[in-house]
Amino acid sequence: MNLANKLTVFRVFCIPVFVAAMMITAIPYNYYIALAIFIIASFTDLLDGKIARKRNLITNFGKFMDPLADKLLVSAALICLTPDMIPAWIVIIIISRELFISGFRILAADQGIVLAAGWWGKFKTAFSMMMIVVLIINIPLMNEILDVIGWVLIWISLALTIISMIEYISKNIKVLKN
Repeated sequence: MNLANKLTVFRVFCIPVFVAAMMITAIPYNYYIALAIFIIASFTDLLDGKIARKRNLITNFGKFMDPLADKLLVSAALICLTPDMIPAWIVIIIISRELFISGFRILAADQGIVLAAGWWGKFKTAFSMMMIVVLIINIPLMNEILDVIGWVLIWISLALTIISMIEYISKNIKVLKN
Protein backbone atom coordinates (compact mmCIF):
# COMPACT_ATOMS: atom_id res chain seq x y z
CA MET A 1 0.00 0.00 0.00
CA ASN A 2 1.46 3.35 -1.04
CA LEU A 3 1.70 6.48 1.15
CA ALA A 4 -1.33 8.21 -0.39
CA ASN A 5 -3.53 5.19 0.30
CA LYS A 6 -2.17 4.89 3.85
CA LEU A 7 -3.23 8.50 4.48
CA THR A 8 -6.71 7.66 3.20
CA VAL A 9 -6.93 4.66 5.55
CA PHE A 10 -5.63 6.84 8.40
CA ARG A 11 -8.48 9.30 7.71
CA VAL A 12 -10.99 6.46 8.07
CA PHE A 13 -9.44 5.42 11.40
CA CYS A 14 -9.71 9.02 12.65
CA ILE A 15 -13.50 8.97 12.33
CA PRO A 16 -14.42 6.95 15.46
CA VAL A 17 -11.87 8.90 17.50
CA PHE A 18 -13.38 12.16 16.25
CA VAL A 19 -16.93 10.99 17.04
CA ALA A 20 -15.90 9.92 20.54
CA ALA A 21 -14.31 13.30 21.18
CA MET A 22 -17.43 15.10 19.93
CA MET A 23 -19.90 13.00 21.90
CA ILE A 24 -18.15 12.43 25.24
CA THR A 25 -18.64 15.77 26.92
CA ALA A 26 -16.99 14.49 30.11
CA ILE A 27 -13.64 14.77 28.32
CA PRO A 28 -12.17 18.20 29.11
CA TYR A 29 -11.99 20.37 25.98
CA ASN A 30 -13.65 17.59 23.98
CA TYR A 31 -14.71 19.92 21.15
CA TYR A 32 -11.18 21.24 20.71
CA ILE A 33 -9.82 17.68 20.65
CA ALA A 34 -12.48 16.76 18.08
CA LEU A 35 -11.60 19.88 16.10
CA ALA A 36 -7.90 18.96 16.03
CA ILE A 37 -8.71 15.41 14.91
CA PHE A 38 -11.08 16.69 12.22
CA ILE A 39 -8.52 19.20 10.90
CA ILE A 40 -5.77 16.56 10.80
CA ALA A 41 -8.08 14.08 9.05
CA SER A 42 -9.21 16.77 6.58
CA PHE A 43 -5.61 17.75 5.88
CA THR A 44 -4.81 14.16 4.91
CA ASP A 45 -7.42 14.51 2.15
CA LEU A 46 -5.44 17.35 0.61
CA LEU A 47 -2.13 15.64 1.24
CA ASP A 48 -2.98 12.18 -0.14
CA GLY A 49 -4.20 13.66 -3.42
CA LYS A 50 -1.08 15.78 -3.87
CA ILE A 51 1.20 12.83 -3.06
CA ALA A 52 -0.69 10.50 -5.40
CA ARG A 53 -0.49 12.93 -8.32
CA LYS A 54 3.10 14.07 -7.71
CA ARG A 55 4.50 10.54 -7.29
CA ASN A 56 2.19 8.95 -9.85
CA LEU A 57 0.62 6.76 -7.16
CA ILE A 58 -2.94 6.99 -8.43
CA THR A 59 -4.68 3.66 -7.89
CA ASN A 60 -8.22 2.33 -8.23
CA PHE A 61 -8.20 1.85 -4.44
CA GLY A 62 -7.40 5.55 -4.00
CA LYS A 63 -9.97 6.67 -6.57
CA PHE A 64 -12.63 4.71 -4.71
CA MET A 65 -11.56 5.02 -1.06
CA ASP A 66 -10.44 8.66 -0.99
CA PRO A 67 -13.90 10.09 -1.74
CA LEU A 68 -15.51 7.42 0.46
CA ALA A 69 -13.25 8.40 3.38
CA ASP A 70 -14.26 12.04 2.85
CA LYS A 71 -17.94 11.10 2.80
CA LEU A 72 -17.60 9.08 6.01
CA LEU A 73 -15.69 11.83 7.83
CA VAL A 74 -18.05 14.63 6.77
CA SER A 75 -21.18 12.53 7.38
CA ALA A 76 -20.01 11.58 10.88
CA ALA A 77 -19.34 15.23 11.67
CA LEU A 78 -22.70 16.35 10.30
CA ILE A 79 -24.51 13.76 12.39
CA CYS A 80 -22.61 14.90 15.49
CA LEU A 81 -23.65 18.50 14.77
CA THR A 82 -27.34 17.66 14.32
CA PRO A 83 -29.69 19.19 15.48
CA ASP A 84 -27.87 21.75 17.64
CA MET A 85 -25.79 23.36 14.89
CA ILE A 86 -27.30 22.11 11.61
CA PRO A 87 -30.96 21.31 10.92
CA ALA A 88 -31.62 17.63 10.32
CA TRP A 89 -33.21 18.22 6.89
CA ILE A 90 -29.97 19.75 5.58
CA VAL A 91 -27.94 16.85 6.97
CA ILE A 92 -30.36 14.40 5.36
CA ILE A 93 -29.95 16.06 1.93
CA ILE A 94 -26.15 16.12 2.19
CA ILE A 95 -25.84 12.52 3.40
CA SER A 96 -28.42 11.32 0.85
CA ARG A 97 -26.27 12.79 -1.91
CA GLU A 98 -23.24 11.01 -0.48
CA LEU A 99 -25.06 7.67 -0.37
CA PHE A 100 -26.45 8.15 -3.88
CA ILE A 101 -23.00 8.94 -5.32
CA SER A 102 -21.49 5.96 -3.48
CA GLY A 103 -24.15 3.71 -4.98
CA PHE A 104 -23.51 5.27 -8.36
CA ARG A 105 -19.79 4.46 -8.00
CA ILE A 106 -20.58 0.85 -7.10
CA LEU A 107 -22.83 0.56 -10.15
CA ALA A 108 -20.05 2.00 -12.32
CA ALA A 109 -17.46 -0.33 -10.77
CA ASP A 110 -19.73 -3.28 -11.58
CA GLN A 111 -19.50 -2.13 -15.21
CA GLY A 112 -15.71 -1.89 -15.00
CA ILE A 113 -15.74 1.91 -14.78
CA VAL A 114 -13.88 3.81 -12.05
CA LEU A 115 -15.32 7.27 -11.49
CA ALA A 116 -13.00 9.92 -10.09
CA ALA A 117 -14.31 12.88 -8.11
CA GLY A 118 -15.17 16.01 -10.11
CA TRP A 119 -14.22 19.60 -9.28
CA TRP A 120 -17.67 20.54 -7.95
CA GLY A 121 -17.50 17.57 -5.60
CA LYS A 122 -14.06 18.68 -4.43
CA PHE A 123 -15.38 22.20 -3.79
CA LYS A 124 -18.33 20.70 -1.92
CA THR A 125 -16.00 18.66 0.26
CA ALA A 126 -13.73 21.64 0.97
CA PHE A 127 -16.66 23.93 1.91
CA SER A 128 -18.26 21.19 4.01
CA MET A 129 -15.02 20.71 5.91
CA MET A 130 -14.64 24.47 6.45
CA MET A 131 -18.26 24.63 7.62
CA ILE A 132 -17.70 21.82 10.10
CA VAL A 133 -14.56 23.47 11.50
CA VAL A 134 -16.41 26.77 12.04
CA LEU A 135 -19.39 25.01 13.65
CA ILE A 136 -17.22 22.95 16.01
CA ILE A 137 -15.29 26.06 17.07
CA ASN A 138 -18.59 27.84 17.69
CA ILE A 139 -20.05 25.16 19.99
CA PRO A 140 -18.20 26.28 23.13
CA LEU A 141 -17.91 29.95 22.08
CA MET A 142 -21.45 30.69 20.82
CA ASN A 143 -20.08 33.70 18.95
CA GLU A 144 -22.52 35.66 16.74
CA ILE A 145 -19.95 36.26 13.99
CA LEU A 146 -19.05 32.55 13.86
CA ASP A 147 -22.76 31.76 13.81
CA VAL A 148 -23.28 33.93 10.70
CA ILE A 149 -20.16 32.49 9.01
CA GLY A 150 -21.37 29.00 9.89
CA TRP A 151 -24.78 29.61 8.31
CA VAL A 152 -23.23 31.06 5.16
CA LEU A 153 -21.03 27.96 4.88
CA ILE A 154 -24.03 25.68 5.53
CA TRP A 155 -25.95 27.24 2.62
CA ILE A 156 -22.90 27.17 0.32
CA SER A 157 -22.29 23.53 1.22
CA LEU A 158 -25.91 22.65 0.55
CA ALA A 159 -25.84 24.41 -2.85
CA LEU A 160 -22.56 22.70 -3.79
CA THR A 161 -24.03 19.37 -2.70
CA ILE A 162 -26.85 19.75 -5.20
CA ILE A 163 -24.69 21.19 -7.99
CA SER A 164 -22.05 18.47 -7.62
CA MET A 165 -24.66 15.71 -7.75
CA ILE A 166 -26.18 17.12 -10.93
CA GLU A 167 -22.71 17.43 -12.49
CA TYR A 168 -21.72 13.92 -11.43
CA ILE A 169 -24.83 12.34 -12.89
CA SER A 170 -24.74 14.36 -16.12
CA LYS A 171 -21.06 13.54 -16.77
CA ASN A 172 -21.61 9.85 -16.09
CA ILE A 173 -25.13 9.25 -17.42
CA LYS A 174 -23.83 6.29 -19.43
CA VAL A 175 -23.55 4.34 -16.16
CA LEU A 176 -27.32 4.62 -15.65
CA LYS A 177 -28.08 3.73 -19.26
CA ASN A 178 -26.20 0.41 -19.07
